[in-house]
Amino acid sequence: MSGHSHAANIANKKAKIDAQRGKIFTKLGRELAVAAKAGADPNTNSKLADAIAKARSFNMPNENIKKCIAKAAGELSAANYEELTYEGYGPNGSALIINALTDNKNRTVDYIRTVMRKHGGSLGNTGCVSYLFDNKGVIVVERKVGLDEDVVMEYAIEAGADDVVTEDDAFTVYTSVQSFSEVRKYLEEKGLSFFEASIEMIPQSKITFEGENAAKFQKLVDALEDLDDVQDVYHNVDLPEEDEEE
Repeated sequence: MSGHSHAANIANKKAKIDAQRGKIFTKLGRELAVAAKAGADPNTNSKLADAIAKARSFNMPNENIKKCIAKAAGELSAANYEELTYEGYGPNGSALIINALTDNKNRTVDYIRTVMRKHGGSLGNTGCVSYLFDNKGVIVVERKVGLDEDVVMEYAIEAGADDVVTEDDAFTVYTSVQSFSEVRKYLEEKGLSFFEASIEMIPQSKITFEGENAAKFQKLVDALEDLDDVQDVYHNVDLPEEDEEE
């Protein structure tokens, strides 16, 4: 569930999700279980409501969502997952932030460190690259026929969003972390459909890789995302579209 792509290449991103649906559902299930430990009712637990919205944006079936919540509520056995964030450096001056959910911290950091080294990166200390990113709510709204840009802008302003970026196939609504739940709920009530709805680390500026450097960096991101314990990978690289699609 990478954080480096929003409205661009939606069709390719959805194809990738379809191909990896089982693994993605497992990761989403962990997020739901962790969020539900603070309460199984999304009406009183905004973190759970956000996790449900994220799961639905990936077309996770309602039955799967209910099972994950029940697991956390003690109706089924559940592992005790810990939320962890790692920061590091990729090749050629790139920066990465890696979010994980794990029941074995030592295993997770060993796996991440090994992948980083194999692909020309290294883990750093807390804070080494996070200052290059802003933590924001990101809601990618599907641009359906008849949905006008002015209408989305009006809804976003009414809900308290910070910004709206219009692209060919979607509208990306940015919010503060504090207002994300409220904005997401408001847009849902207005009948808008989401490609994505989550809190992400957004790079303040990007660097561009092409050719071999882009391919090398993409392999690093793919390898990190393939780790079972890794939930999200954020970075500051603006990859060419042909590399994003691979």
